Amino acid sequence: MNLIKNDDTGKLVLRLTLGFLTLFHGVAKVLHPDSLEFIGGRLAGIGLPEAFVYSVYIGEIVAPLLLITGVFVRIGGLLLVVNMLFAIGLAHMGDLLSLTEHGGYGLELQFFYLFGALAVVFLGSGRYALVPD
Repeated sequence: MNLIKNDDTGKLVLRLTLGFLTLFHGVAKVLHPDSLEFIGGRLAGIGLPEAFVYSVYIGEIVAPLLLITGVFVRIGGLLLVVNMLFAIGLAHMGDLLSLTEHGGYGLELQFFYLFGALAVVFLGSGRYALVPD
């Protein structure tokens, strides 16, 4: 097996990167649940129940764990896509057409998560997963 030219290794790297980096956001929300007030207020502002805020744990705890472990990876990727669409829509629309002070796109991190998760939906788990698809 050639590790340099190995699709399964690439899929694993992508899954672990998305999973672990997103999981940090979820853990932060578990440790600081008061941060959910902002999200709940935004949800109420668009006519959704504030209780829907707890779905952030699905997108930032459950989905990353699915990616990391390699179980239901495509579903985990899809959950992360939905999570990122809500995050962008609720908290980052003001930056949609902005650049950073260093010339980067204002939402580059959010778009990396969004499109990386979309890539996982299309690519699947690869061989290095508890339940390869």
